[in-house]
Amino acid sequence: MIRDLGVQLYSLRTEAEKDFPATLRFVVETGYKAVEPAGFWNLTPREFKKTCDDLGLRIVSSHEPSARRVEDVPAVVETLGELGLRTAVCGFGADHFKDLDAIKRTAELVNALQEAFARQGVTLIQHNHFFEFDRIDGELKYSIYARLCPKVKFQLDAFWSSNFGKNDPVEMVKLFAPRMASLHLKDGNQATSLDDLKLFPLGTGVMDIPALVAATPETVDTIIVELDTCVIDMREAFRQSYRYMTEHGLGVGNV
Repeated sequence: MIRDLGVQLYSLRTEAEKDFPATLRFVVETGYKAVEPAGFWNLTPREFKKTCDDLGLRIVSSHEPSARRVEDVPAVVETLGELGLRTAVCGFGADHFKDLDAIKRTAELVNALQEAFARQGVTLIQHNHFFEFDRIDGELKYSIYARLCPKVKFQLDAFWSSNFGKNDPVEMVKLFAPRMASLHLKDGNQATSLDDLKLFPLGTGVMDIPALVAATPETVDTIIVELDTCVIDMREAFRQSYRYMTEHGLGVGNV
């Protein structure tokens, strides 16, 4: 299965702040088929949707608005409707996973969110960082959490799931594949912490991209490329990532 290629627009935030329409045109001209926003750069959600539609870009999901409180669900659902989405994304900080009690509290909140969204016909998916992939008594925190939240789907960030080399990211994809709804791909060095982390274009770092794509379930129809930072110009990094993915048959775009 060859999936569409998309861009998490947070990666291009510096460029978007200078000229957002030009940034979206760059995404299209490079060949990417989809975007995942993390903000709308002074556009309303409806205006953002129209801009993407006019450019032929699909909005695959959105990190804005983030689902954090049950009382915010109606407003989030309304915004998602303006974007043409039936999927909400949530994510949490390190304190929400610092120990077992924190994980239980986070799971309780997320279960309530999931139920509230489900009543509105919206699926809740969760994006991870690295700290969820520490361990408690030998077990992954995220596995404990997944057991406590049986109905939540996952947007797995494969690079972060490695937790600076503590885990095999391919095995993490396989582990959570039954509940994966989305995949984020980034590449980088074999860092031991955020202090020595360097991110690279796909195919030029330590990640086994072909194995990650092969392990990704067919429930995932779009691969979202995300580079929080990069050692080279971000636009060039996305050009190189696109070429790598398409030339190796790991994704498909418009070019």
